[in-house]
Amino acid sequence: MSERDDAVELSDRRCAPCEGGVEPLSRAHAEALLARLHRDWTLDDEAKGIVRSFRFRDFYRTMSFVNAIAHVANTEDHHPDLEVGYDRCRVRYRTHSIRGLSVNDFICAAKIDRL
Repeated sequence: MSERDDAVELSDRRCAPCEGGVEPLSRAHAEALLARLHRDWTLDDEAKGIVRSFRFRDFYRTMSFVNAIAHVANTEDHHPDLEVGYDRCRVRYRTHSIRGLSVNDFICAAKIDRL
């Protein structure tokens, strides 16, 4: 990440195409980006994904949130794994094509933090 990128809020950035052949982020880089997100995001043990759980009052609010995530995902062309229940949603970002984390995961997480 360049100094210019560091000065731009993650939520204001756009995802860039990320295909195989790109190295996943190192644990140190992932931890630095994680510090820029809401404190409820966590890095998994292998530093290959980030996860956050959300709770809601009812199914309607849960599904409204899921639809908002779908909008972000489609706009950025970067899609999370979701686990959805009546009053909860667990969001996991990982760039499947590189089998680890990319900056795109953190950009989308920051956009979700703004919902």
